[in-house]
Amino acid sequence: MNKPFFEKTDVFKARTYGFYTYRIPTLVYTQNGTLLAFAEARVGNTSDWAGMSLVMSRSLDNGKTWEQMKKLASSEKKPVHNPTAIIPHDSNKIHFLYCYNYNQAFYMESEDDGQTFSEPVDITHVFEEFKSDFKYKVLATGPGKGIQLDNGRFIVPVWLASKYSHYPCVASVIYSDDNGNNWHRSEVILGSLVNAEEPIAVQLADGSVLLNIRNTAEKSRRAISISKDGASNWSEPMFDNALLESVCFASIIRLTSEKREDKNRILFVNPDSIEGEPNPVTNMRPRQNLTVKLSYDECKTWPVSKSIEPGLSGYADLAVGKDYTIYCLYERDCPIEKDWDTTAITLAKFNLEWLTDNNDKIVLK
Repeated sequence: MNKPFFEKTDVFKARTYGFYTYRIPTLVYTQNGTLLAFAEARVGNTSDWAGMSLVMSRSLDNGKTWEQMKKLASSEKKPVHNPTAIIPHDSNKIHFLYCYNYNQAFYMESEDDGQTFSEPVDITHVFEEFKSDFKYKVLATGPGKGIQLDNGRFIVPVWLASKYSHYPCVASVIYSDDNGNNWHRSEVILGSLVNAEEPIAVQLADGSVLLNIRNTAEKSRRAISISKDGASNWSEPMFDNALLESVCFASIIRLTSEKREDKNRILFVNPDSIEGEPNPVTNMRPRQNLTVKLSYDECKTWPVSKSIEPGLSGYADLAVGKDYTIYCLYERDCPIEKDWDTTAITLAKFNLEWLTDNNDKIVLK
């Protein structure tokens, strides 16, 4: 059995390189073993509507050191936001989506492990097809990760809002069946869920797609909806009583599959706290106690839970290395009273043995 380990490293720090703060982390581990960390670098203040750049840094040594960050897209006065990346299982390409000013969406790709990216392609027309079901003023991808299904389909979680305040809002996905060349809209998850946004996706063992959804319902729990093909017939959203919802982005990822390893394991991370008085409009509470959870039964239960950052901590994104090392890129020290003025985006690196206190190990078939 491997020795448990847990390490932390700051990747992006506030008030550096001319930016006020860094928010909205996205993390992927490429087929070539490179970690790519993405973030919004905001100019002048913390606002979602600030001028900003989408930035990326690469690590070639599993998060120990990081290359100088690169700007992928920039605007001095408008937001360039919601980085969303896909690492396919059948190629070495990196697929990347982002948005501009909450009314345009773009797609580009890298064939050299993130050293360069293609020119962005405007895919806003795909979102415009949603207007027959939901008259939106705000559109957004992810953030975080899209996934590739076993049949090759790309799934990118998205959300739409009818007002510039980002509420009311609904969740859905866009998908591609030809490696990102063409994108299509899915059905909108309407139902009774209050303000469904920033959904995250994982493929279950039976091939279906589960969306785990941020929301502002009074129950203060994450919601889930399932589709057999990831594009249609989403189930009525149900609350997962084991997953607290402070109204914040979360991340979900498969660690192992019983097809290749000894058992199914899925990881989930978010601020595991509903302490503090909620905002009367958004139901938001202070974001704190970032906690990773482990499920052995395809998200039905979460018997393992361990805190990564007990203090103020917000958005987080998970990645898994080829050796099953678990990586979590997250917002550290982000006070609600200062409009989430995040001190740093930090990488936590640990293994299954640390998470389970040496009560579980991965066995290859």
